[in-house]
Order: sequence, then structure tokens, then C-alpha cells
Amino acid sequence: HLGMRILYHLVNAFPDFLCERVFAPWVDMEAEMRKNGIPLYALESFRPVREFDVVGFTLQYELSFSNVINMLDLAGIPRYAAERGDDDPWVIAGGPCAYNPEPLAPFIDFFLLGESEEQLPEVLRLLQAFKEKSGSREEFLLQVARIEGVYVPKFYDFEYLEDGRIAAIHADPRV
Repeated sequence: HLGMRILYHLVNAFPDFLCERVFAPWVDMEAEMRKNGIPLYALESFRPVREFDVVGFTLQYELSFSNVINMLDLAGIPRYAAERGDDDPWVIAGGPCAYNPEPLAPFIDFFLLGESEEQLPEVLRLLQAFKEKSGSREEFLLQVARIEGVYVPKFYDFEYLEDGRIAAIHADPRV
């Protein structure tokens, strides 16, 4: 996938950042990994995905959404964003299917909507500065939510009509 190659090279062009790749294993490999207690790991370093600061998913098609949740579980990362703590990586997503983020909203800390090539360096610089000062996850999410094209589901509440349509969207006033 060309977009992933672009982001991979973009991130690795910065001397302070590192991007590695990981893919969902096929069912037979997943079964062996689970049986032997092998967590999901990066292709380049074989380092467990859980040890990275950020885990990013490119959402190319809706049928891959269940793979995202499975990969989080296989990596030992809490599946729900609300269950993650300060020692857990940030789970982010972008790509064509991020334009409809709500099905994955409970599982993703924030989405990059649009062309991630423009947003990702700004997000990573913010994360780098944030790590140096050691703030809370909430503080970081408030800051990253102010970047154009970043959607943080935690800061939005939806009201629905009886037929399931959205009646109103309420944004946290801090963003």
C-alpha cells in the first residue's frame, strides 16, 4: 500500500522518530502466537508492539476493523481507549475509512482525518514535547484535539433519535 510506504518514510526521515511495520497474522500464526505467549511484534526489530509510544492503523476498508481490535488484543494493549493508562501506547488511525470513524471510536485514542502526511509530523512533535514534560493522557488528548483534522472521540457525545439517526452532537467545550 503506497500510503503506508509514504508515512513509513516520512516518519523515519525525522532523526528523533522511528516507524516500524506490523501486520495482522493469519489465523494459524495467531493461534501459535497465543498458544506460545508471543505478543504481536514489529517486523523490523521484533520488538513487541506494546512497547512503542504510538500504534497506528491505516484503515483501508471497513472489513479490517475487526482486525484492529484483534491486533490490539494480540499485542496486549487494552482494546478500549478508556481502559488505557499512562504506560500504554497511543492508538491512532487514519486512511480512507477514517472518514467514518464511529464504528472504531471506542477503540482508538484519536483519528487523523484527511492527508496524514501533513498532520502526522505535528502530532509526533507534540507527543515528543509531551513525553518530556510528563503530562496526563487527558492533557495530551486536549492538545492533539486542537490540531486541524484530528478527531478525539472521547470529547464528543451523541444523541440519537428513536430510528437511530443522530439528533445532536455535543463537543467538550475545552476543544
